[in-house]
Amino acid sequence: MITSAHIDDIRTQVRAWRAKAETVAFVPTMGNLHQGHITLVKEAASKCDHVVVSIFVNPMQFGQNEDLDAYPRTLAADSEALTAAGAELLFTPTPAVMYPKGLEQQTYVEVPGISDVLCGASRPGHFRGVATIVCKLFNIVQPDVALFGNKDYQQLLVIKTMVEDLSLPIEIIGIDTIREDSGLAMSSRNGYLTAAEKAAAPALKQAIDAMATGIKQGESFEQVTELAKAKLIAAGFTPDYLEIRHAHTLEQAQHQDQALVILAAAYIGKARLIDNLRFDR
Repeated sequence: MITSAHIDDIRTQVRAWRAKAETVAFVPTMGNLHQGHITLVKEAASKCDHVVVSIFVNPMQFGQNEDLDAYPRTLAADSEALTAAGAELLFTPTPAVMYPKGLEQQTYVEVPGISDVLCGASRPGHFRGVATIVCKLFNIVQPDVALFGNKDYQQLLVIKTMVEDLSLPIEIIGIDTIREDSGLAMSSRNGYLTAAEKAAAPALKQAIDAMATGIKQGESFEQVTELAKAKLIAAGFTPDYLEIRHAHTLEQAQHQDQALVILAAAYIGKARLIDNLRFDR
């Protein structure tokens, strides 16, 4: 696997592949990789001739008092795992490479509406940072296909909307959430959990599943939501949001809607965990 922190190196290698009419898949990450990331890379390898991965802890998507400095950085282990998974090109830029004029002078990309709710409301500016860095990475790598995890459901919809609105010739593919045996969605932030917190954390998925079951059985949105919040609090969580939304637009779900997604974010200890369930009724 070729590793470089320089934009020109990435473009040169991709151009060489393009000259041979070969296709390119891309998996952007912030590193500290787990099996969910590796699943994305393996799926990418099945769809295109070559796989490019980026590792960049993006300061633009972190707010004040968030975990930018503490975010785990494990490049050596990540490189080993990516090589084994079939990645051929790893882009590891620094903030100075990606934002040479600094964050305050950086042109940014903003996806209106869908970026302002849920995690966007809790973390102002977060999705502006996500859309900006992903757009920059797409312009550098110029992939045919890019893969993202469904765990970050709102992020996936933000990126799909950006690609559509900016007429980018990239297919965006969402891959099912990879979970631990307990049902807890794999996340780099699970490393913040103590043993006791990790034992309690599967309650987030259980609460979402119970909400979906109740909705399918005819219970009201309000009833299932209040019961789920109570269960989360009893398990030691502090809910940030727990909402039922239209699966395609993230607008507040109406009782006649068939395509639904339940989205949750909650704090336990030092970690803010997110999860979701997309279903039709």
